[in-house]
Amino acid sequence: KMKTLRPAFDKRGGTVTAANASQLSDGAAALMLVSERKLRELQLTPMAEILGYADAGKKPVEFTTAPSLAIPRALANAGLTMSDLNENDYFEINEAFSVVALANAQLLEIPIERVNIFGGGVAIGHPLGCSGARIVVTLMNALRHKRGRYGVAAICNGGGGASALVVRNCQNAKCKL
Repeated sequence: KMKTLRPAFDKRGGTVTAANASQLSDGAAALMLVSERKLRELQLTPMAEILGYADAGKKPVEFTTAPSLAIPRALANAGLTMSDLNENDYFEINEAFSVVALANAQLLEIPIERVNIFGGGVAIGHPLGCSGARIVVTLMNALRHKRGRYGVAAICNGGGGASALVVRNCQNAKCKL
């Protein structure tokens, strides 16, 4: 039945259909970022520590693969490389279209079972204006549930850009305090 769905954009041979694109969704996510000083002052227990982040860009038509540039840059800013990551590390790559997570996992040789393990934007929705926070919260839940070590969140935009964030799960790792 999926083969019978009409393309959403390019009516003459397009591949994006209702089956592989996210629906627009309402959503909410909350994040609280604090300095080490404020963390101590308020006696908070951190869920994660931000280790690095980065932006990257490609031609606008190539926006779907821009995370493959941002992720290694964010890892480098965190003092890590892809080879430092293992089966206890997870990725949340935002999907406006399912090809985004699949293409970037393939380009970076990330085992697909470590990407969007609770479902990505196609499965659970793509709340515009909230997507960045949504993928970080989903990633943190995956790290907590799987007792993961590092997490990488990445998101592309329609203009050819992408952003990525690397976090360490403080549940089972020593975070700077």
